[in-house]
Amino acid sequence: MFNDVTFAYPWMLYFLLIIPAMIIWHWKVGKSRQPSITYSSLKIFSGIRPSWKEKFRNAPIMLRSAAVALLIVALARPQSFSSGQNVTTEGIDIVITLDISSSMLSQDFHPNRVEAAKDVAEKFIESRPNDRIGLVIFAREAFTQCPVTIDHTVLINLLKKVEPGMVPDGTAIGNGIADAVSRLKDGKAKSRVIILLTDGVNNAGEIDPLTAAEIAKTYGVRVYTIGVGTQGQAPYPVQTPLGIQYQMLPVQIDENLLKQIASITGGEYFRATGNRTLDEIYRKIDKLEKSKIKVTSYRSAAELFSGWLDAGLILLLLELGLSRTILRRIP
Repeated sequence: MFNDVTFAYPWMLYFLLIIPAMIIWHWKVGKSRQPSITYSSLKIFSGIRPSWKEKFRNAPIMLRSAAVALLIVALARPQSFSSGQNVTTEGIDIVITLDISSSMLSQDFHPNRVEAAKDVAEKFIESRPNDRIGLVIFAREAFTQCPVTIDHTVLINLLKKVEPGMVPDGTAIGNGIADAVSRLKDGKAKSRVIILLTDGVNNAGEIDPLTAAEIAKTYGVRVYTIGVGTQGQAPYPVQTPLGIQYQMLPVQIDENLLKQIASITGGEYFRATGNRTLDEIYRKIDKLEKSKIKVTSYRSAAELFSGWLDAGLILLLLELGLSRTILRRIP
């Protein structure tokens, strides 16, 4: 009954000690005032059963004691406290820019580069509930798969639908960066970030990657670049008359370009050679780009005395009514 309940005036509860005093006083004083008649023998009354009034003759004092107890608890002012937190976030706007050229089907990652990138990106999105995140995909062309949004369920659903072949093949790194910047430049977030993931060399697009990097810098957008691919060669699926065959193709990543892009924008370059290292890279970026969260605690009280007061008054009125009517004692 008193779980999570405190009292504004707990010292009032000491007055509950008068309850047993009231009962003792009633028993002793009432017994002394009870009229009596002397009989030579009481055998004549042995077959008479007590009436219901006699059985409930002590009901008034029990009701009075309960009423006084309830009124004392009400005077102690019971309260129930609820607590919580108001959270204010300075979220970060992030655009994941993903290369979906045909080379992303190479299987040096499990099951391939693009699926590994999608799995790790999904975990990253789920770990940042306070940030607006978007998705840009590129090959020979770039387009926005999902604008920056706080609705991460929609974003993840669109991420799962990404696969190579959605746009003409090629690697237009500059276009990918420029498209991502266009999604971030008008944002009001304190921090704006692009996570660029590619496994190749820029060979397409109308915008030079370094020019795109300078544009990102102008708008205060940092670019973290990730080069995806093992060292040496990687198995790549090739369609033949006999079905899909795997050929070992050299891994070509323009690491120097990716390092320059990161340096110009104040970001950082990472090299992922497998699923595990890719996951570690996203964890590092997650630590580098944390939202600032301001937490304000609050504690509010709900007054509970009215219920106790009402119950006490009802019992007191009931006791007065019974003791003056059907349970009245004469004399």
